[in-house]
Amino acid sequence: MRIAPRTMVHGESADTARQALGVLVFISLLAGAASLAAAEWEGYERLTREQVLQVIAQGSAKTPPDLYAKNLSELDLSGIDFRGANLSAAVLNGANLTGAKLDGCKLNVSFLEGADLSGATLRNAVLFSVQLKGGNLKDADLAGARLIGDLRDVDLSNAKLTDMNAAADMKNQSMGLMRTNIVSAEAMGADFSNSDFSRSDFSFTDFSNATLIGTKLFRADFSGARLIGADLSGADLRDSSLIDADLTRANLTNADLTGADFRGVKGLETAVTTGARGLP
Repeated sequence: MRIAPRTMVHGESADTARQALGVLVFISLLAGAASLAAAEWEGYERLTREQVLQVIAQGSAKTPPDLYAKNLSELDLSGIDFRGANLSAAVLNGANLTGAKLDGCKLNVSFLEGADLSGATLRNAVLFSVQLKGGNLKDADLAGARLIGDLRDVDLSNAKLTDMNAAADMKNQSMGLMRTNIVSAEAMGADFSNSDFSRSDFSFTDFSNATLIGTKLFRADFSGARLIGADLSGADLRDSSLIDADLTRANLTNADLTGADFRGVKGLETAVTTGARGLP
Protein backbone atom coordinates (compact mmCIF):
# COMPACT_ATOMS: atom_id res chain seq x y z
CA MET A 1 0.00 0.00 0.00
CA ARG A 2 1.40 3.41 -0.93
CA ILE A 3 1.55 5.77 2.02
CA ALA A 4 1.62 9.50 1.30
CA PRO A 5 1.86 11.53 4.48
CA ARG A 6 1.13 15.24 4.51
CA THR A 7 2.44 17.85 6.90
CA MET A 8 0.09 20.32 8.55
CA VAL A 9 1.54 23.76 9.09
CA HIS A 10 0.03 26.45 11.35
CA GLY A 11 -2.80 24.01 12.24
CA GLU A 12 -6.51 24.43 12.18
CA SER A 13 -7.49 23.19 15.64
CA ALA A 14 -6.59 23.39 19.32
CA ASP A 15 -4.33 20.34 19.24
CA THR A 16 -2.22 21.64 16.34
CA ALA A 17 1.12 21.45 18.13
CA ARG A 18 0.57 17.83 19.07
CA GLN A 19 -0.55 16.98 15.53
CA ALA A 20 2.46 18.65 13.98
CA LEU A 21 4.78 16.75 16.33
CA GLY A 22 3.03 13.52 15.45
CA VAL A 23 3.50 14.19 11.74
CA LEU A 24 7.21 14.90 12.20
CA VAL A 25 7.60 11.68 14.19
CA PHE A 26 5.71 9.82 11.50
CA ILE A 27 7.92 11.18 8.73
CA SER A 28 11.07 10.21 10.64
CA LEU A 29 9.69 6.71 11.08
CA LEU A 30 9.04 6.43 7.37
CA ALA A 31 12.54 7.59 6.55
CA GLY A 32 14.03 4.74 8.58
CA ALA A 33 11.75 2.01 7.32
CA ALA A 34 12.25 0.20 4.06
CA SER A 35 8.84 -1.43 4.20
CA LEU A 36 5.90 -0.60 6.46
CA ALA A 37 2.82 -2.82 6.51
CA ALA A 38 -0.50 -1.52 7.82
CA ALA A 39 -0.17 -3.53 11.04
CA GLU A 40 3.45 -2.51 11.66
CA TRP A 41 3.20 1.24 12.27
CA GLU A 42 6.05 1.67 14.72
CA GLY A 43 5.19 4.17 17.42
CA TYR A 44 1.46 3.83 16.77
CA GLU A 45 -0.22 1.81 19.52
CA ARG A 46 -2.32 -0.97 18.04
CA LEU A 47 -5.82 -1.27 19.53
CA THR A 48 -8.61 -3.82 19.21
CA ARG A 49 -12.28 -2.95 18.76
CA GLU A 50 -12.86 -3.74 22.43
CA GLN A 51 -10.08 -1.36 23.48
CA VAL A 52 -11.51 1.36 21.26
CA LEU A 53 -14.89 0.95 22.95
CA GLN A 54 -13.20 1.21 26.37
CA VAL A 55 -11.49 4.49 25.41
CA ILE A 56 -14.79 5.89 24.17
CA ALA A 57 -16.62 4.79 27.33
CA GLN A 58 -14.05 6.63 29.46
CA GLY A 59 -14.51 9.89 27.55
CA SER A 60 -16.80 12.74 28.49
CA ALA A 61 -18.00 16.09 27.17
CA LYS A 62 -15.15 17.82 29.00
CA THR A 63 -12.57 15.16 28.11
CA PRO A 64 -13.40 13.73 24.68
CA PRO A 65 -12.12 10.23 23.86
CA ASP A 66 -8.48 10.43 22.78
CA LEU A 67 -7.44 8.07 20.00
CA TYR A 68 -4.65 10.28 18.73
CA ALA A 69 -2.05 8.39 16.63
CA LYS A 70 -3.58 4.98 17.35
CA ASN A 71 -3.32 2.15 14.84
CA LEU A 72 -6.89 1.05 14.06
CA SER A 73 -6.19 -0.25 10.57
CA GLU A 74 -8.37 -3.07 9.22
CA LEU A 75 -10.56 -3.08 12.36
CA ASP A 76 -14.32 -3.61 12.33
CA LEU A 77 -15.48 -0.30 13.83
CA SER A 78 -18.90 -0.36 12.23
CA GLY A 79 -21.68 1.46 14.06
CA ILE A 80 -19.42 2.86 16.80
CA ASP A 81 -20.31 6.27 18.24
CA PHE A 82 -17.05 8.28 18.07
CA ARG A 83 -18.74 11.67 18.32
CA GLY A 84 -16.31 14.38 19.45
CA ALA A 85 -13.33 12.02 19.65
CA ASN A 86 -9.79 13.01 18.74
CA LEU A 87 -8.69 10.72 15.91
CA SER A 88 -6.00 13.02 14.58
CA ALA A 89 -3.02 11.15 13.07
CA ALA A 90 -4.87 7.85 13.62
CA VAL A 91 -4.31 5.00 11.18
CA LEU A 92 -7.65 3.70 9.89
CA ASN A 93 -6.54 2.25 6.57
CA GLY A 94 -8.95 -0.47 5.45
CA ALA A 95 -11.12 -0.08 8.55
CA ASN A 96 -14.83 -0.85 8.48
CA LEU A 97 -16.58 2.32 9.66
CA THR A 98 -19.94 1.69 8.06
CA GLY A 99 -22.67 3.54 9.91
CA ALA A 100 -20.18 4.97 12.41
CA LYS A 101 -20.92 8.33 14.06
CA LEU A 102 -17.93 10.65 13.65
CA ASP A 103 -19.73 13.97 14.07
CA GLY A 104 -17.44 16.67 15.44
CA CYS A 105 -14.40 14.38 15.40
CA LYS A 106 -10.88 15.64 14.78
CA LEU A 107 -9.37 13.61 11.96
CA ASN A 108 -6.46 15.89 11.10
CA VAL A 109 -3.57 14.13 9.33
CA SER A 110 -5.41 10.82 9.70
CA PHE A 111 -5.04 7.86 7.34
CA LEU A 112 -8.24 6.30 5.95
CA GLU A 113 -7.05 4.81 2.67
CA GLY A 114 -9.49 2.15 1.52
CA ALA A 115 -11.68 2.64 4.61
CA ASP A 116 -15.41 1.92 4.36
CA LEU A 117 -17.35 4.93 5.65
CA SER A 118 -20.56 4.18 3.79
CA GLY A 119 -23.54 5.54 5.68
CA ALA A 120 -21.28 7.14 8.30
CA THR A 121 -21.92 10.63 9.68
CA LEU A 122 -19.08 13.15 9.86
CA ARG A 123 -21.08 16.31 10.43
CA ASN A 124 -18.87 19.24 11.46
CA ALA A 125 -15.83 16.96 11.59
CA VAL A 126 -12.38 18.42 10.91
CA LEU A 127 -10.45 16.50 8.25
CA PHE A 128 -7.41 18.62 7.55
CA SER A 129 -4.69 16.91 5.48
CA VAL A 130 -6.57 13.61 5.55
CA GLN A 131 -5.72 10.60 3.37
CA LEU A 132 -8.89 8.95 2.01
CA LYS A 133 -7.69 7.50 -1.27
CA GLY A 134 -9.92 4.65 -2.42
CA GLY A 135 -12.33 5.09 0.48
CA ASN A 136 -16.05 4.40 0.40
CA LEU A 137 -18.19 7.38 1.46
CA LYS A 138 -21.37 6.32 -0.27
CA ASP A 139 -24.41 7.82 1.50
CA ALA A 140 -22.12 9.44 4.10
CA ASP A 141 -23.07 12.77 5.71
CA LEU A 142 -20.23 15.33 5.88
CA ALA A 143 -22.39 18.43 6.24
CA GLY A 144 -20.52 21.34 7.80
CA ALA A 145 -17.17 19.54 7.80
CA ARG A 146 -13.78 21.18 7.20
CA LEU A 147 -11.94 19.18 4.55
CA ILE A 148 -8.53 19.30 2.94
CA GLY A 149 -7.20 16.02 1.68
CA ASP A 150 -6.61 13.30 -0.85
CA LEU A 151 -9.88 11.67 -1.92
CA ARG A 152 -8.75 10.12 -5.17
CA ASP A 153 -10.83 7.16 -6.36
CA VAL A 154 -13.39 7.56 -3.56
CA ASP A 155 -17.05 6.65 -3.83
CA LEU A 156 -19.16 9.67 -2.84
CA SER A 157 -22.36 8.46 -4.48
CA ASN A 158 -25.39 10.10 -2.84
CA ALA A 159 -23.17 11.56 -0.10
CA LYS A 160 -24.12 14.82 1.63
CA LEU A 161 -21.36 17.44 1.43
CA THR A 162 -23.38 20.58 2.09
CA ASP A 163 -22.24 23.74 3.92
CA MET A 164 -18.65 22.48 3.93
CA ASN A 165 -15.40 24.42 3.89
CA ALA A 166 -13.21 22.39 1.53
CA ALA A 167 -11.45 25.33 -0.10
CA ALA A 168 -7.68 25.31 -0.57
CA ASP A 169 -5.65 26.49 2.40
CA MET A 170 -4.16 29.74 1.13
CA LYS A 171 -2.23 30.41 4.35
CA ASN A 172 0.13 27.44 4.17
CA GLN A 173 1.88 27.96 0.86
CA SER A 174 5.40 27.06 2.03
CA MET A 175 4.54 23.38 1.53
CA GLY A 176 2.77 24.02 -1.76
CA LEU A 177 -0.94 24.47 -2.34
CA MET A 178 -2.90 22.33 0.11
CA ARG A 179 -6.22 21.59 -1.54
CA THR A 180 -8.89 18.94 -1.76
CA ASN A 181 -8.34 16.36 -4.50
CA ILE A 182 -11.42 14.38 -5.54
CA VAL A 183 -9.94 12.90 -8.70
CA SER A 184 -11.29 9.95 -10.72
CA ALA A 185 -14.00 9.56 -8.10
CA GLU A 186 -17.69 8.66 -8.17
CA ALA A 187 -19.97 11.45 -6.96
CA MET A 188 -23.21 10.56 -8.73
CA GLY A 189 -26.20 12.05 -6.95
CA ALA A 190 -24.02 13.68 -4.27
CA ASP A 191 -25.08 17.03 -2.78
CA PHE A 192 -22.35 19.72 -2.59
CA SER A 193 -24.76 22.65 -2.19
CA ASN A 194 -23.65 25.86 -0.45
CA SER A 195 -20.14 24.53 0.16
CA ASP A 196 -16.79 26.09 -0.70
CA PHE A 197 -14.62 23.83 -2.88
CA SER A 198 -12.58 26.64 -4.40
CA ARG A 199 -9.38 25.47 -6.13
CA SER A 200 -10.30 21.81 -5.64
CA ASP A 201 -9.26 19.20 -8.20
CA PHE A 202 -12.28 17.29 -9.50
CA SER A 203 -10.70 16.05 -12.73
CA PHE A 204 -12.20 12.90 -14.27
CA THR A 205 -14.82 12.57 -11.51
CA ASP A 206 -18.40 11.56 -12.30
CA PHE A 207 -20.86 14.19 -11.00
CA SER A 208 -23.82 12.88 -12.97
CA ASN A 209 -27.07 14.15 -11.40
CA ALA A 210 -25.13 15.71 -8.52
CA THR A 211 -26.35 18.88 -6.81
CA LEU A 212 -23.97 21.85 -6.60
CA ILE A 213 -26.44 24.67 -6.03
CA GLY A 214 -24.71 27.85 -4.90
CA THR A 215 -21.40 25.99 -4.50
CA LYS A 216 -18.18 28.02 -4.60
CA LEU A 217 -16.00 26.41 -7.26
CA PHE A 218 -13.63 29.26 -8.01
CA ARG A 219 -10.64 27.97 -9.99
CA ALA A 220 -11.78 24.39 -9.50
CA ASP A 221 -10.51 21.83 -12.01
CA PHE A 222 -13.25 19.80 -13.72
CA SER A 223 -11.06 18.60 -16.59
CA GLY A 224 -12.55 15.43 -18.06
CA ALA A 225 -15.33 15.38 -15.45
CA ARG A 226 -18.86 14.16 -16.13
CA LEU A 227 -21.47 16.74 -15.10
CA ILE A 228 -24.36 15.14 -16.95
CA GLY A 229 -27.63 16.37 -15.46
CA ALA A 230 -25.80 18.09 -12.60
CA ASP A 231 -27.47 21.11 -10.98
CA LEU A 232 -24.94 23.96 -10.89
CA SER A 233 -27.47 26.75 -10.59
CA GLY A 234 -26.03 29.79 -8.87
CA ALA A 235 -22.61 28.16 -8.61
CA ASP A 236 -19.40 30.23 -8.67
CA LEU A 237 -17.30 28.68 -11.46
CA ARG A 238 -15.11 31.67 -12.18
CA ASP A 239 -11.74 30.78 -13.70
CA SER A 240 -12.60 27.08 -13.44
CA SER A 241 -11.25 24.51 -15.88
CA LEU A 242 -13.94 22.67 -17.83
CA ILE A 243 -11.56 21.21 -20.41
CA ASP A 244 -13.20 18.13 -22.00
CA ALA A 245 -15.93 18.16 -19.33
CA ASP A 246 -19.38 16.81 -20.21
CA LEU A 247 -22.15 19.32 -19.38
CA THR A 248 -24.95 17.47 -21.14
CA ARG A 249 -28.30 18.58 -19.64
CA ALA A 250 -26.54 20.39 -16.78
CA ASN A 251 -28.39 23.23 -15.06
CA LEU A 252 -26.23 26.38 -15.22
CA THR A 253 -28.98 28.83 -14.32
CA ASN A 254 -27.44 32.02 -12.89
CA ALA A 255 -24.02 30.33 -12.62
CA ASP A 256 -20.95 32.55 -12.97
CA LEU A 257 -18.49 31.04 -15.47
CA THR A 258 -16.46 34.18 -16.07
CA GLY A 259 -12.96 33.24 -17.16
CA ALA A 260 -13.72 29.50 -17.30
CA ASP A 261 -11.81 27.34 -19.79
CA PHE A 262 -14.30 25.64 -22.11
CA ARG A 263 -11.84 23.91 -24.44
CA GLY A 264 -13.24 20.60 -25.63
CA VAL A 265 -16.35 20.93 -23.44
CA LYS A 266 -19.21 18.64 -24.44
CA GLY A 267 -23.00 18.99 -24.23
CA LEU A 268 -23.06 22.72 -23.49
CA GLU A 269 -25.71 23.22 -26.16
CA THR A 270 -28.09 20.98 -24.16
CA ALA A 271 -27.49 22.70 -20.81
CA VAL A 272 -29.88 25.17 -19.19
CA THR A 273 -28.03 28.48 -19.27
CA THR A 274 -30.66 31.06 -18.26
CA GLY A 275 -28.93 33.97 -16.55
CA ALA A 276 -25.50 32.28 -16.73
CA ARG A 277 -22.50 34.60 -17.07
CA GLY A 278 -19.21 34.03 -18.87
CA LEU A 279 -20.40 31.50 -21.44
CA PRO A 280 -18.27 31.13 -24.60
